[in-house]
Amino acid sequence: MVAGFDARRRARLLQEPAIVRHRLKIAAAITHAQAFLKVQREFGSFSRYLWGFVDGRPQVQRPAPGAQRSSSTLSHALSKDLAQRGFRFVGPTIVYSYLQAVGVVNDHERGCHLCPPGPRARRWGKHP
Repeated sequence: MVAGFDARRRARLLQEPAIVRHRLKIAAAITHAQAFLKVQREFGSFSRYLWGFVDGRPQVQRPAPGAQRSSSTLSHALSKDLAQRGFRFVGPTIVYSYLQAVGVVNDHERGCHLCPPGPRARRWGKHP
């Protein structure tokens, strides 16, 4: 398990040509694995921790046409909390992209097939 990698295993990773061989990123990946396990123990799952920031409901945001967001109040709050829990390389822009990728934030423009329905259509439900 990555969370248990020792100094010898880290040294081998620095020689592995198939990965990004950056000492700090390798250290961060191991630290993330350890922090992730702590979050799982504390909240029951990483999903429960994450969705707790939005009370289990996807955040639907409508940017102005052509405007693109790179962060939000939510991504700043989550970024700060992740950093306090030992995660690294988790700035608000990276976190915002992650929130988009996992469906916590949906800011697709109207007309996009991924844009959620309007107010008269079915509402997005709460995440289980």
